[in-house]
Amino acid sequence: MLMLAGCSAEPPEAPAPVTVAPDVSRAKIGPPAPAEPEPSPPPEPPRWPLTGKRTDKVPERPAVAVKIENSPAARPHSGLHRADIVWEQVVEGGITRFVAVYHSSYPDAVGPIRSVRPMDPATVAPMDGILAASGGIPAFLRAVERSGTQLVINDDGDPGFWRSSRRYMPHNVYGDVGTFARQADRRRAEPPPAQFAYARGWKGSTARSDGRRGRVADVRLSRAQRSTWTWNAGDRAYRRSDNGVPSISSGRRVTARNVVLLRMKVTNTSHRDASGAKVPKTELVGSGTGTVLSGGRAVDVEWTKKGRGKPLRLTRPNGDEVLLAPGRTWVELAPRRDGSWSVS
Repeated sequence: MLMLAGCSAEPPEAPAPVTVAPDVSRAKIGPPAPAEPEPSPPPEPPRWPLTGKRTDKVPERPAVAVKIENSPAARPHSGLHRADIVWEQVVEGGITRFVAVYHSSYPDAVGPIRSVRPMDPATVAPMDGILAASGGIPAFLRAVERSGTQLVINDDGDPGFWRSSRRYMPHNVYGDVGTFARQADRRRAEPPPAQFAYARGWKGSTARSDGRRGRVADVRLSRAQRSTWTWNAGDRAYRRSDNGVPSISSGRRVTARNVVLLRMKVTNTSHRDASGAKVPKTELVGSGTGTVLSGGRAVDVEWTKKGRGKPLRLTRPNGDEVLLAPGRTWVELAPRRDGSWSVS
């Protein structure tokens, strides 16, 4: 029986394996994996500084302002329809002249070109570029040079000017903007700063998005000059007329995406023109009120210009900056005393 008992006894169980936990106190814990960076938004495409329109590249070249006559004998004009910004100002006798500024386009024929006036330094100084003119009273020319603007003058024999055989003097001086630009000194081989703020598209302009109806602007600058702007939905621009007659330049109708109407103080200088009339000066440095038209609509604005070399700034009464539609801009400088406008 003892032998049977011994043979039937089961062998002892093998000990269970022992698992040793790692010493977590000595384990090396690295920093968390960095988060995936957010994709950067695509860069904004380049834009022409004086129009706000898109372009592939802004070339390193200066803004060229040209003094253009607007008496009846000067019409039709040449190259005026290609300017980025045009300033219309009252001169002696109630007629007007333009300061047409070119940067995105350099036409090879602009005019008729006339002489400098006392408000020109404050108009062109913020662009730090070139002003081309037929000549001018020495005091006016010196003021332009002191403003930091380079002068190119026909009376001095500078290249780029010629006289047309189709016009009588003094309404026959014309010029090539590209030739004017090639005379720029070294400090002007760069684009001008923007003069106004622009929306990304025409529908984003302040007047279009927040304004009232503004399809026609009837601007009376003097007894001699009535400038009318009429909205045309087909080309999304305003068409210009001078005293009821369509304004034509190089066979094209003059148009603008933005029309800026500003009430300005105008004073008489001690200088007189060849006929003996006193030469007026539009006082651009200061502040005032106005109206901006874009996209068939209009909005009231306030303007400020803190110094001759500072750009003119447009704001709403609450201080918000006014955005213009990308494209050509015309600025009408209406005298407070004699000028007026109506918008409908």
